[in-house]
Amino acid sequence: EKPDVCNAIGAHHDEIEMNSLLSPIVQVCDAISGARPGARRQVLDSYIQRLKDLEDIAFGFGGVKKAYAIQAGRELRVIVESEKVSDDKAANLSFEISQKIQTDMTYPGQVKVTVIRETRAVNIAK
Repeated sequence: EKPDVCNAIGAHHDEIEMNSLLSPIVQVCDAISGARPGARRQVLDSYIQRLKDLEDIAFGFGGVKKAYAIQAGRELRVIVESEKVSDDKAANLSFEISQKIQTDMTYPGQVKVTVIRETRAVNIAK
């Protein structure tokens, strides 16, 4: 490899002195990559458990059909049955789920709770 590439590889963990412009860029990219959820095994297990716990909280409420923890656990999308949950109840459900998450879980930052209630009317013209 070129000397700049070799230096970036060797220097990104401060094992050798940085001599090229590429070295600090690779070091920053390595730090970002290592900090992402799931990058390390022990962190991955707790990350997956946290996502599951978020979804389980939503399923603990009536009328919830599906729940998805997305955005690395920073958002919880909850799909409810439109026959069982009114528009007003959906807004209240979003608040109740967020309060339960706040009291029962430990998490970095904040979690946005979105409740989706959908009705469809479909007809076919022949």
